[in-house]
Amino acid sequence: MSPVKKTFIDLATLAARIGVGGIFFANGWAKLRAGLDATETQFLQLDAPIPSFWAAATMLIELLGGALLIAGLAVPVVGVLLFAEALAVFILAAGDTGLPLTGGSVQLVVALGAASVLLSVNGGGRLSVDHMVIIKRRDAEAADEMAADMEADTVINALREPKRSEPTPGAPAQSKPSPDSERTDAHKGPVTFPNQPDEPTAPHPKPKPAPRKPRRDTTTENRSEPAAGGEPGDTLVAGRRSGKPE
Repeated sequence: MSPVKKTFIDLATLAARIGVGGIFFANGWAKLRAGLDATETQFLQLDAPIPSFWAAATMLIELLGGALLIAGLAVPVVGVLLFAEALAVFILAAGDTGLPLTGGSVQLVVALGAASVLLSVNGGGRLSVDHMVIIKRRDAEAADEMAADMEADTVINALREPKRSEPTPGAPAQSKPSPDSERTDAHKGPVTFPNQPDEPTAPHPKPKPAPRKPRRDTTTENRSEPAAGGEPGDTLVAGRRSGKPE
């Protein structure tokens, strides 16, 4: 709905409130000026039960209801109340052609009742006290309720999160792995290089032992040193002494 159309609807509702509420207020003011006794006499002529009650009730409803309807305060409740008052008067004066206590005829009472119930359903519009005060208060209450709901959702979500397991009293405390062991476990398994296929490396060949030198036979070597008790120049070969004939 366009803003211009909403503005026209608000102006039309304001005009209806002023017209209907003004008629009710004028009728109540006429009863007030005539006095309760005169109004009670009129209800006695209509054979209404408890005429004193009807005189006071209609005067108050029309005065207060008309003023509240013009101001636009509690329009839904006031509209229903004025419709009930118009319906009761219509039932009491169903056989009369004129209703001096309402300032008009039965047709006027029907029109006022229909307009009252229509305003009660549609509300007083944006140009009313209901929209300026009460509806703003309802918006503030709705915002508070929304904030409370959000806080409750936060608490519920916090309760749904898994709690950390606490150590049982008397149970042995689990030792945390040291950084060295974690580093060693991380390097377990075959070592691979990015430029080589993912295959395990072949074992390194064992180094061959160096060839052993042959052991020298000291018995067959010539000794240049003279044996004990021998003469210089003699050589002991295989248990013999050479150099001099025996």
